[in-house]
Amino acid sequence: MKPAIVIIGIGEIGGVFARGFLRAGHPVYPVSRDLLMEEVAQEVPDPALILVAVAEADLHPVLQQIPTSWQNHLALLQNELLPRDWQPYHFSNLTVTSIWFEKKQGQDVKILLPSPAYGPGAHLLSSSLQTLDIPTHILTTETELLFELARKNLYILTTNIAGLIIGGDVATLWGQHQELAKRVAKDVLDLQEWLAKTPLPRERLMEGLVAAIEADPHHKCTGRSAPARLERALHLAEEAGLEVAALHEIASR
Repeated sequence: MKPAIVIIGIGEIGGVFARGFLRAGHPVYPVSRDLLMEEVAQEVPDPALILVAVAEADLHPVLQQIPTSWQNHLALLQNELLPRDWQPYHFSNLTVTSIWFEKKQGQDVKILLPSPAYGPGAHLLSSSLQTLDIPTHILTTETELLFELARKNLYILTTNIAGLIIGGDVATLWGQHQELAKRVAKDVLDLQEWLAKTPLPRERLMEGLVAAIEADPHHKCTGRSAPARLERALHLAEEAGLEVAALHEIASR
C-alpha cells in the first residue's frame, strides 16, 4: 500500500486533491472542522504529506496548531501566499503549489493553466493531479516559486479588485478597462514587493497576468472574496506606507 496522505480542509479544492490521491493509490485521511488534528496525528503519525487546503483566512490559525510529528511534511496551496506566511513557523521540507484550476460546487474542475509545485512533495502533488488530467509542472528553485506565487497573487488581486468596479469577465477588464487594470496591477506589485522584501520582475509578471487572462477570457473578475481582498490589501498597504492610489479610489466608490 502506498503511504498515507492527510488533507486538512475538505472543501472543493481539498476534495479534488483527495480524489487524485485516492486514484493514485494513497489512503487519504481528512481533517474537517470538527476533528482535532492531534487525534488524527496519533492515528497517522508519519504520513507522506499533509496538505493544508483551508481558505486563506484560516491558514495561520491552522498552522499554529500543526502537531509536531506533522511539521516536516506540510504542503500549502492558498491564494495570496508568500514566503512570509510560512517563514515564522520554521517548518522544514515544506511543499508549496500555486493552483491554476478552480472547482465550484456542482461543477467539474476548470483548468486555466498548469499548476506549478515546489518542494519535496511536489512530485506527489503532481502525480495525484495527473490522474485527473490536471496539468502541473515542477519548480526547482525558490526564485521560481516566488515568481509563481507573485504571478497568481497579481492575477487574483488585480482582477478581483478592479472587478469591484467594472464587474464582468477578465477579457472585458483587459480589453476595455486596461488603464484601470494596469493601475491596480501597479499597486498590487508595489505591495507584493514589500511583502516579499525583494524586487520582482514586473515585466515578466505582467506578461504572466496577460497569459492567465487569455487562458480563460470568460473568467469572472470577482467572487465573494473580492471585498475582503481589497480590505486586506489596503490594511497591508497602510502598514507598509504605500500610496496605492488606485486601490483607495476603488474603495471610495
